[in-house]
Amino acid sequence: MVEENNFFLDVECRQRNHVGELICGDVFLSQKIKEDGRTIAVLSDGMGSGVKANVLATLTASMAMNFTVDHREVKRTAEIIMDTLPVCSVRKVSYSTFTIIDIEEDGLTTIIEYDNPLALIMRGLHVFDPAWEEIVLENGQNKGKVLKTCSFMAQKEDRIFFWSDGIVQSGMGTKRLPFGFGRDALVEYVEKLIKNTPYAASGKLAQKVVNVAVMNDGGYPVDDTSCGVIYFREPRKLLLASGPPFDLKNDNEYALKVQRFKGKKVISGGTTAELVVRELGLKFDSDEMSSDPDLPPLSHVEGIDLVTEGILTLSKVVKLLEHYDAEVGLGRGPADQFAKLLLESDQIHILNGTNINVAHQDPTFPIELEIRRTVIRSIAAQLEKKFLKDVEIEYL
Repeated sequence: MVEENNFFLDVECRQRNHVGELICGDVFLSQKIKEDGRTIAVLSDGMGSGVKANVLATLTASMAMNFTVDHREVKRTAEIIMDTLPVCSVRKVSYSTFTIIDIEEDGLTTIIEYDNPLALIMRGLHVFDPAWEEIVLENGQNKGKVLKTCSFMAQKEDRIFFWSDGIVQSGMGTKRLPFGFGRDALVEYVEKLIKNTPYAASGKLAQKVVNVAVMNDGGYPVDDTSCGVIYFREPRKLLLASGPPFDLKNDNEYALKVQRFKGKKVISGGTTAELVVRELGLKFDSDEMSSDPDLPPLSHVEGIDLVTEGILTLSKVVKLLEHYDAEVGLGRGPADQFAKLLLESDQIHILNGTNINVAHQDPTFPIELEIRRTVIRSIAAQLEKKFLKDVEIEYL
């Protein structure tokens, strides 16, 4: 989270493979560097499609990410990447393109692009011109090649759309779009999207852009098709309370922390739910059946968005996050609903009680039932590294 501007970076990318290919020739990488307060996103498009394109795009994206993390100078980074990549002997162009987006803690955003369709910055409902500049490479086999770059101070409700040419060129050669979708029509489409759904998450917007491109191709993408979106939005906050405090005298403090939290609330663990209900005098009820045969049913506490069983559900949430696929989505079970709330949130505060439940130390229990603290740390690690969430764990 960027404290000064109080916005969160919602970073997502959606893709569709070239028809008939099992692997995408576009590669997207994102990383949050906590110690620097930076977020970096990279999209690379390998020439052609399939495995060869993916290998080239992966090489490009990985180099771009590593050099950007190390604060390499923009022109030198581009020269190293482009000199490393082979050049097509016929077309005399690099076998891969790239877009690099580097966002600093204070909101300073830098975009560098080579041969990808120009990124689009939306400020609220309107297109924002960041004053693009051109950098001409002066050395190596790519001497004379042109990169485009810009820097601007981001504001809350800004969005950055970036894409591979499978988006802009979709529909090319068809009767309806003989010259392809084109940037002007794409910008118009994005403007309508944001006007109709002004607070939509990045993933939903990216998916809609990919869907319209695939539709332009008659449902069968003739190129790898990728759209990334970065949304500078008001943070969506969630509290996860799991486990009673180590000292019984802190029960009331623990319950009050839950009550006073501004945002969505999840309680994991029957003992924790009973503590909150007792200390705050709340109503409590539970379902008779669970929609997941492997887990106990949900409970209901007034003012709490979700109440689940403890260690079993937490362990399944870890697995769901590890294997999450946006195209497949989540089910309706307790752990699925839990994971969905986590993914829909930006800043997750975990209130982790350290009172040991002796049941979970029983050697007859399955080995995968780790103690609560370990499972909580696993969830936090997945949320931070894979989904770029802001996670804070408070032990009590």
